[in-house]
Amino acid sequence: MVTIASDQTLNILHLEDSLTDHDLTARILRRSGLQCHLQRVDSLPEFQKLTDQQSFDVILADYRLPGFTALDAWSHVAQKPQHPPFVLLSGAIGEAAAVDAMRLGIADYLLKDDLQRLPHVIARAIEVHEARRAREQAVADLAASERRLADLTEHLQLSIEQERASIAREIHDDIGGALTAVRFDVAWIGRHSSDPAMQEHAQSATDMLQHAIGASQRIMMNLRPPILEQGLVAAVQWLAAGFERRTGVPARVVSSSETVHTPPEVQLVAYRTAQEALTNISKHAQPRKVDIDLSDREGVLTLEVTDDGKGIDAQMLDKPKAFGLKGLHERARTVGGWLDISSRPGHGTSVILSIPLTSQAIPPDSGDAQ
Repeated sequence: MVTIASDQTLNILHLEDSLTDHDLTARILRRSGLQCHLQRVDSLPEFQKLTDQQSFDVILADYRLPGFTALDAWSHVAQKPQHPPFVLLSGAIGEAAAVDAMRLGIADYLLKDDLQRLPHVIARAIEVHEARRAREQAVADLAASERRLADLTEHLQLSIEQERASIAREIHDDIGGALTAVRFDVAWIGRHSSDPAMQEHAQSATDMLQHAIGASQRIMMNLRPPILEQGLVAAVQWLAAGFERRTGVPARVVSSSETVHTPPEVQLVAYRTAQEALTNISKHAQPRKVDIDLSDREGVLTLEVTDDGKGIDAQMLDKPKAFGLKGLHERARTVGGWLDISSRPGHGTSVILSIPLTSQAIPPDSGDAQ
């Protein structure tokens, strides 16, 4: 038996043209011990006025009234975001009509010759209504939380890229410049020394400095790739060439055109996705070949990186610490896109990034990476 708190007084609106039926309803509710204030109304304009001005816990409504039905009253109440449960209380409605009414959102119905069950029906309607409101609130809270998380992710991604660009500039301006200057000085010492041992040490130091300069350039390229200034196609081709050179695995790039025009933020997301996908392939996949398809047809940028390697187990994709793959999903979301990863163990993996371009401001020429 569903119950209502004993200290709770319900404000109930009763849409009923029969004063006798209203009095009977009131007696049954009093006899059940239900604490309530029962207010009767018998016209649609008055009903609309009251529901606009007051808040009710429950609405009881006869089905057929002079000139209108309970469905007319319900259509007015249903528009309100926090409407109370609406219960049909009638002797002139068939079961089929009652079921149709409930499909419209009406909480319940009760025949007038079964009024003894009314307290239970009211309690049950309130319980279901409160559970529905709690569920809707939980869904709204979850959606708000997801929006905040997405905003935070976008902020973090932007901060990371800005920090990468700052570090890259420092490497280029300070470390790279200093290493180059020292290399020239050491080479000068080697050229102007007559001591063979000094010349040998100078040559060795020059070689080490050249290696350090190359390493700093590679780090700088990974942090903020200047290749993006030449466009997304050139950047992806550069990534593929580097992957092939490091791993010995052929990496083929196919593009729908020589130049794919995208906004800088979209370009950077596509580049990072290709970079992360190739990094994962080199670490885990052991493929014989890699194919990269790039297209901007039909107003959608599509990047697909496919390998024929070991594949990824479905459980691996759902691992809590699979931050690389989760990061790709979040990156795609920051520019209104989405990511799909399909894989079968032993049959390779396909990473597909899709970003609608119709709402993006596409420049006439490729922009600089952010």
